[in-house]
Amino acid sequence: MIAALLLGISGCSDDDAKSQPTSTSASPVKPMPTSTTGSSRAEHIEGETVTQAPKPVDGKAVLRVASRTGNATLPLSDIGAGRLAIQVNCQGKGTLTVSVTPIGLSFPLECVDHEVSSTYNEIRLKRARSEAAIQITAPSAVIWALTVEQ
Repeated sequence: MIAALLLGISGCSDDDAKSQPTSTSASPVKPMPTSTTGSSRAEHIEGETVTQAPKPVDGKAVLRVASRTGNATLPLSDIGAGRLAIQVNCQGKGTLTVSVTPIGLSFPLECVDHEVSSTYNEIRLKRARSEAAIQITAPSAVIWALTVEQ
């Protein structure tokens, strides 16, 4: 039920649409320091960073990336049926979008200067997939980190 709520809130779908991954153009960078003053934004979680990939919540990490900017396509292989969860942190002004192909899961994260924004989304896969990809679309000024777990 929580997964359905998360999917409904973030506008995600599981339509298994076919699409082809593109090449990675992300590069490692050094992030700006985070604000030490508290934030009331729902997307801000105290202690989160873009210098390290988020810690898995309840599963095994199948992909971890930190301190990246720009667009990227990150391949996933041998994804099993069941829960697939994605945590993303970002910092810098702009909107970061995460898409999982060919599964059809897609969600945005609004990133801000001097503060880390975070999100967590998951989907229940009805069947295993031998290949999939995480596609990140982000402005070059946005630094991001993510963890995919299953």
